[in-house]
Amino acid sequence: MKILEIGTFPILALLLIMYILQGLVPNFTESLFFIPSNIVSEPWRIVTSMFLHGGFLHLLLNAWGLFLFGSLVEKRAGEAEFFKIFIIAGIIGSVGYWMAYAAGIIPNIPALGASGAIFGIIGAAAVLFPDLVIYVWFFPMRMREAAILFAVLELYGTMTMTTSGIASAAHLGGLIFGYAYMKWRSQRMVDDYLANYYG
Repeated sequence: MKILEIGTFPILALLLIMYILQGLVPNFTESLFFIPSNIVSEPWRIVTSMFLHGGFLHLLLNAWGLFLFGSLVEKRAGEAEFFKIFIIAGIIGSVGYWMAYAAGIIPNIPALGASGAIFGIIGAAAVLFPDLVIYVWFFPMRMREAAILFAVLELYGTMTMTTSGIASAAHLGGLIFGYAYMKWRSQRMVDDYLANYYG
């Protein structure tokens, strides 16, 4: 059994390289993190920000989440689907963060981190492994219940971001996309199988 799937490794490596560059290159972080008010003038930040981190603990937590859930999703859904979910969930997370800003829910605070993308992977894992038991704050919980709990917490976090400083809107956007996409993808696979079998 492989400990680390082939698609998960390059993303982990890229996150580490980017973190090192953040510490070595002046203004590297500032030139790439996402600023909600600049979404039109600097749209590339929607993508670049997901490969940055605000500190080593931030990087470590995201790398651990990617290691745990990324390998599972990649093993079941395949490398191409894994990459697709990671990138699109990260983008939708940034867009969700911008939408919360545009709606006046959160202030114009720069955002960075792979959390939105990883929450997308978690959402996909909740569809693929709904009965898988994980530990959330040391309490055992099935993936489907954990995904619901995460969604509620991130929604609450979005409404209180001025005090938490966490980009919960990005987490929530990524989580919703990952879950919805994998739900659609799984149903499509069933439909294709039935069409081929009975067709």
